Parts: sequence; structure tokens; C-alpha cells
Amino acid sequence: MRTQNTQQPTGGRQMNDSDASTTPAAFEGPEGGELAETDPSITTASHDLPVPERLAEFMRTGWAEAPSGPMAPEPAARYTAARRALLAERFPGETLVVPSGTAKVRNNDSSYEFRPGSDLAWLTTCYEQDAVLIAGPEDATLYVRVRASRESDEFFRSRGGELWVGPRRSAEEWTAALGLPCASLDDLEKALAELDPVSTRVLRGFDGRVDAAVEPVDDGLRDGQLAAALGELRLVKDAWEVEQLRDAVDATVRGFADVVRALPADRESSERLVDGVFGLRARHDGNTVGYGTIAAAGAHACTLHWWRNDGVCRPGELLLLDAGVENRHLYTADITRTVPVAGRFSPVQRRVYEAVLAAQEAGIAVIRPGVAWRDIHRACMRVIAGALAEWGLLPISAAESLDDEVGLHRRWTLHASGHMLGLDVHDCAKARAETYLDGVLAAGNVLTVEPGLYFQPDDLMVPPEYRGIGVRIEDDVLVTEDGAEVLSAALPRDPDAVEAWMAAERAAGVRLPA
Repeated sequence: MRTQNTQQPTGGRQMNDSDASTTPAAFEGPEGGELAETDPSITTASHDLPVPERLAEFMRTGWAEAPSGPMAPEPAARYTAARRALLAERFPGETLVVPSGTAKVRNNDSSYEFRPGSDLAWLTTCYEQDAVLIAGPEDATLYVRVRASRESDEFFRSRGGELWVGPRRSAEEWTAALGLPCASLDDLEKALAELDPVSTRVLRGFDGRVDAAVEPVDDGLRDGQLAAALGELRLVKDAWEVEQLRDAVDATVRGFADVVRALPADRESSERLVDGVFGLRARHDGNTVGYGTIAAAGAHACTLHWWRNDGVCRPGELLLLDAGVENRHLYTADITRTVPVAGRFSPVQRRVYEAVLAAQEAGIAVIRPGVAWRDIHRACMRVIAGALAEWGLLPISAAESLDDEVGLHRRWTLHASGHMLGLDVHDCAKARAETYLDGVLAAGNVLTVEPGLYFQPDDLMVPPEYRGIGVRIEDDVLVTEDGAEVLSAALPRDPDAVEAWMAAERAAGVRLPA
């Protein structure tokens, strides 16, 4: 469970052979733009050394021809073609412009590792920064940074030059790999200038150059409809996407096991250790984490989006770990387990945990095609409210609290019980409410089910023994033709099974990812 940021693709890492995600200061000229090839005396950055003409001439010579030959299409190419066709059906006769986004500054001249916008990734599986898809009524072209000629200075001096960030594909190689006509970014400005704004929709907020080149009409309403359509089409995952999510989930399960092995049972350790150990698995088995890991020990688990991860893991307390590996194709898992640091639940911890588990199982049990999305949350909350009433914490009956106009049980469980999952941890956020929050489930949806109970340490409405306990259990679920499949079922949920799993993992000892 994590708040998303769909319009600012600033994290993550590219996963193709150009890998132009980092931007050393020496790539940029004094004004922050591309180096002017006509003047070799211009430095690539204000603190970099000038390049004399003799050195430039020497750099332009003596290079072998870049290897070339037939390139097999990426396995996802037939799926991305089908996705583009579905999008075109939504807007017949129109031109659609979808950018991947640009690198975002972290500080001074250092950028965040680039992560493309999810819609462009979904439509093409191209993960390059600055790439732009222009899909017209008759054809589509992806404009992408391509291999520079060794006769120019670009390959060794300019921003993204191959001697700085590695080899790039030619336009022909990109075309073969993606099953989609590709052209150099050098041709993008002209292509954008030729578009008719009246019949063009742009996915805005990712690339300022594209936004400026195509004036919005109807106060951006048409462009908003494009964003919504992309969100709605991504709600149902195809077979390739489900495969990627299984991969991300499996890596995440391994990451949770790594954490348990590294977490001492008999002495204090740190949330930073938990965060770092899981991050190692994410880097080793995938791309990175799909969102900021929540490693919340003790009372920190009562902060829903705890992000500092600077606390202490103490034996006798619980650790809430909410984490997910983002795989190499940028699909993310999102799993939460709440485990006893020492390896065994106390009686009150177990009581809270079992209530949350019963709520989650009730939510999962209703999942099947045709069920209203909100029915999952309602099923979870019936169990939560019932437990709170049974414990004497609710000042009213569970039935009265469950009235939408009352909701007193929500004091201890503020968030919804799940969200869609895919390329974004909170996937398809631009979809219209009638197709998502107020819609019904369909086979191919992938979602989380994640009820929780959180008793703040200063909450005088609960007995002292409950205060500072936070429990959330979250799993990733695929809606099948006749029900549901818990993709993350390999990670134990039953409290007895959790204790046995922790003991077994700790007996295995700490080991590096293999």
C-alpha cells in the first residue's frame, strides 16, 4: 500500500541496452543543452576540460563498425501491438501522442535514475527517456534516441553519448526489437509540428517539449480522456503482464525471506537493515523497488505510510514490512507481512493479527468476475467492525458502525482494503470511477487485498495493551475466470505458519541472493 505519483516518472532504472538513464555533469554544455558540434572548444560542462580540435579529430577515427544483423522481436511485441490497436479503437481517426518522460533533477546536475511513464512502457516496452510514440490513424512511429555516427562528436561529447552511457541501438534495430516503426529523436520536432491539434490527443505532464509543441484544445478535456482510456485499458492484464507480475511477486517473496534471515531474534536491529536487505533483493532479481519500502517496527506500524525507516526493531514487538520488487519490465509486486521480531506473537498481538487475517480472507473469498469492486472492502470491514465490537472498543454495534454515514470502526483502519496493481503500485489511477472504484471485477484484473488495524500509542480509546500495535496483511490477487488466485500465496499468512516459516528461515542462516 503506497501513494502513487503517476505523472512524475522520477525513479527506477531503464532496462535496455542503451541504458542512458544517468546524466553526468560533463554531458551538458554551459547552458545545459547539447554540445554545439561546430565549436570543439566548448566544454561539456562548466567544470570540465575543453576538447582541443586535435583530440576531437583523433576521437573521430579508428573505430570498428558497430555490429549489426537480424534482431529477434521482443517477446512482448505481439502484445504491445494488440494494446495499441485497442487504444486506436477508442479514438478512431485521431492521432495520439504518448511520451516516456524526461529525466528529473535530483540535485544540481545529478538526475534521478530514469523510470519511463507506465503508459508508454505498456504500449511499446521501450524504456528510454525522451522517447515519444505518435500513433496516427494509419500507422504509428516511436521516436527514440538512436546510435550516433562516429563521424560526429555526439558519441563521445554530448549528453547521453555512448562513451558515457553505453551503446545505443540504431533505428532499424529498435524497429526489429519492438515490432514498431522507430525513428531518430532528431525527427520528432518536425513530426510534432505537422500535427493538427484538433485531431490530436497528448498524454500530458511527462515531457514539456511535447506539451508545448501541441496546443491543447477544449481546456485539456480531450487529453484527459486519453489518460483515462489508457488507465481503463490497463485494468485487464494480458498473459504476458501476468507473467511479469508473477516474476515480481516471486522475487518479493524471496526478499521477505532474506529480511527474516537477517533480522536478529534476540537483540535490537534497525529498520534501515530491513530496508537495505530487501533493496538488495530488488536490485539483484529485478529493476528496483516498486515504491518506497515501509519497514515499520513497533509503533511505527501505526503510521500508514511510514517512510523514514530509521527506527529500532526490538524483540517482543512487531515489524510491518510493506514492500515490492519492480521487475525488469517495470511490473511491481506489493506485499505486506507483519511479523514478530523475536519469532513468536504475544497473545494480544496474535488476537489483532488473527482479526486482520480473517478480514483479508473474507475479502479474498468474494473475488470473482462480476463482483463490485467495493464489495471486497465491505467484506473486510464486516470482520474488522465485528472484532472491534467483540473486544469492547466500539461504542456502538458493528452493524451501526458499518453504515456509510457512521463508520466509527475506521478510527482504527483508515485506508481502503486494496487497489489495482501492475506497472504502477496503485495501477490505472486515471481510469474513470465507473470503471474502477464503482465498477465490477473482470478476469485479468490484478489487485491487492490489504486490511489493517492500527492502535496509535496515544489512543486513549483502547486499553494500554493494544496501544502501539499495527498490523496489515496484504497479498496480490489475480481475478480468474471462475474466482481468484493469490499470486503471493507462497508467503505464509496464518500466525502459526508465520512463526514456523521464520524459524526455518533463521535456521537456514543469512546468505546472499543467488
